[in-house]
Amino acid sequence: MVLEKDDDALEPVSPTGQYFNSSALNISVLAVLETEVPFDDSEMMSLIRDVIDENGVKRWKKVEVNLIDHVKVPIFPAKMSPQFYEKYLEDYLSNMSMEQLPQSQPLWEIHIIKYPTSNAAGSIIFKIHHSLGDGYSLMGALLSCLQRADNPSLPLTLPSVQPRADTDGDHGTIFKTVPKIFWSLLNTVSDFLGSLMKSSLVDDDLSPIRSGDIGIEFRPVAFTTMTFSLCQIKQIKATLGVTVNDVITGAIFLGTRLYMQEMSKGSSDHSNSTALVLLNTRMFRSYKSVKEMLEPNAASPWGNHFAFLHVPLPELVDSTQFNPIEFVRKAQQIIKRKRSSFAVYLTAAFIEIVKKLRGHEVAAQCIHKTLLNTSMVITNMIGPVEKMSLANQAIKGLYFVVAGNPQSLTVTIVSYMDKLRVTLGAEKGFIDGQKLKSYIEEAFQMILQSAACEIQHMK
Repeated sequence: MVLEKDDDALEPVSPTGQYFNSSALNISVLAVLETEVPFDDSEMMSLIRDVIDENGVKRWKKVEVNLIDHVKVPIFPAKMSPQFYEKYLEDYLSNMSMEQLPQSQPLWEIHIIKYPTSNAAGSIIFKIHHSLGDGYSLMGALLSCLQRADNPSLPLTLPSVQPRADTDGDHGTIFKTVPKIFWSLLNTVSDFLGSLMKSSLVDDDLSPIRSGDIGIEFRPVAFTTMTFSLCQIKQIKATLGVTVNDVITGAIFLGTRLYMQEMSKGSSDHSNSTALVLLNTRMFRSYKSVKEMLEPNAASPWGNHFAFLHVPLPELVDSTQFNPIEFVRKAQQIIKRKRSSFAVYLTAAFIEIVKKLRGHEVAAQCIHKTLLNTSMVITNMIGPVEKMSLANQAIKGLYFVVAGNPQSLTVTIVSYMDKLRVTLGAEKGFIDGQKLKSYIEEAFQMILQSAACEIQHMK
């Protein structure tokens, strides 16, 4: 697989793209659009062809694409209930996640599901190999073929993205600047060395969310989704002075710890557990079209541009001292500190050195080990605030999953309109996805109530 700079010169796939399509890693992304009415696929072929032409001619080596090989309309049992089709769709997604995309053709597929579930009248599943791009690239490509449902002539818009507030006060004096630089350097060294240790010698404890088995990426995965109100999340955000990501990450951490404690037969669970939180390394303001991302020297280029943050799961404390919102505050403190260090860039440089000295397969094995040694991965994307339509057919819901990573638990998050959709990808037969879902939902309500109590105390 090669990229095309012009008609004569070819350049290899980006380094990260090579890692994700190697013998050590074979990772795909599945994006699911839920439709309000049964989907009419009569315009799908021409719609897809327009997006492919925009992407294929300028960068990727141009190949003859037979759309029939990429667009699939499966047949499910007829005249069954929405509950039956919901379970059938879950199994279908699980099977899709285990199937590898054929290397003999472009690495993407579209599956059109014309059967109703309890959430939607139909579903459209986009399966795209991660070597083609990260979530930012793939969301940009997806939005290139979507329109606003209320007025197609207007562009889709995203929630305003504000820089993280710096609460440390004035940094104009040398007495504040020098200590800040010192601690930033110290954190960088500590995080970088810790990342190297996690990627090679030190792994998480085996726990109810980490089986640690070799070959886990080839096992069946059960997907479970849950929906949270962005309005409620923003209430907590305003009360605690944190971000939307801090709130939902804190709820996920708390719910996961409650689940781990329950599955440990009620005993206090003190497992050393780490989440890999994916960080987009672009300066994000909005998604760009495929054409804009492929321009030379683009500010937000196509491809894979992200890094891993190793974030330890806070432990539950004694019930007499337990405060749910502390999980949000701890998540915010840890992620803020790690974002302020330069360890993620040093780690990326280290992987690049390994690639140059020993090849991309060895570098891919380092990334595989990093994933395998941790307990879970959390990745999120921002979706439009308006309702979308595809081929003039309204999209009711949106979620995505990651397949092929060597972990027992994957958590994906995406916002759409006034909702935040969280999807759990849990190893079948090992993690009870429905029970974990219920604990995360309970944790969110606990945090919401605690935040409301904090407002009362402030009055």
